[in-house]
Parts: sequence; structure tokens; C-alpha cells
Amino acid sequence: MNGKLGQRYSKEMKESILKRMMPPNNESIKKISEEVGITETTLYKWRKEARIGGSATPGDGQGSEQWSREDKFLVVMETYIMNEAELAEYCRKKGLYKEQIEAWRGVCLNANGLQFNQTKQLNHELKEEKKRAKTLEKDLQKKEKALAEAAALLLLRKKAQAIWGDQEDE
Repeated sequence: MNGKLGQRYSKEMKESILKRMMPPNNESIKKISEEVGITETTLYKWRKEARIGGSATPGDGQGSEQWSREDKFLVVMETYIMNEAELAEYCRKKGLYKEQIEAWRGVCLNANGLQFNQTKQLNHELKEEKKRAKTLEKDLQKKEKALAEAAALLLLRKKAQAIWGDQEDE
């Protein structure tokens, strides 16, 4: 088969190729494309559709620790309501370890809390920077006033010397 536009593939073929992208096979899209003659673009589209449907389909040929956050999250979603036996069976089928999934679950559950803490810290830092900027602006205004005053005094002194002459010699 080739990846010509408009060509339809059977549901069974599509499912078997998607299964090859899923754990434990996790075959790369490039490899699958070369073997079956379907364009990589089509395979990426199928993978995207499968992900939208909630399936973890890395299709990158890498080990599970190098998977995208999206695929790890999908595994967490798939396994969230499983009991111990179901999770163990899932792990055997997918070539994963229970500890990996638990670690990914922990990251997912803490993601919002971490973001909240980072936002809170950034807001505090922003407030401190605004205070600092305001203080610097006040200092700058004081120095500008002092400089203007000194320039005015120098100008008056020069004018006075021009009018009355140099009185420092007397």
C-alpha cells in the first residue's frame, strides 16, 4: 500500500498500526511508515486522533522514561481507577512498571499545586521589584532636583561674577 491522498485504510489496519505505536511495542512512526508504505504525515495524524481519544501512543521508539508528558498523562488517566490486579495486568501488557505510573501520577497530581506556588512566588517577586523601582525613581528625582539646583547656582554665580566682577581676588 502507498500513502496516496484519498486512499482509505481499513479500521483493522489502522488499529493494528496504532497498536504498534503503543506500549510495549512503541515502534517509531518512521519505521512503521517504511514498512507499510503509509506516509508519516498520515501516521502522525492517526496518532494525534488516538491521543485525543485518550490512548497513549508514543510512536517514537523511545523507552517510557523519554515519552512526552502527554503520553505519560494519558497512561495515568487510563490507569487511575484501576485496582492493584488490573494495574499489574496493564503494566505487563504495556511493558511498564507500577512504580513508573505511580511516579507519573504524583507529578500530575502535584502539577497544579506547583504552578500555584510558582505563581505566588512570582507575584511576590514582582511586588518587590515594583517597590525597588519606585524607590529608585524617588532617588533619581531627588538627584535630578539637586543637580538642577547646583546647575542653577553655578549659573547665578557666573552671572554675578560677570556683573560685579571677580570678587575672589580682593
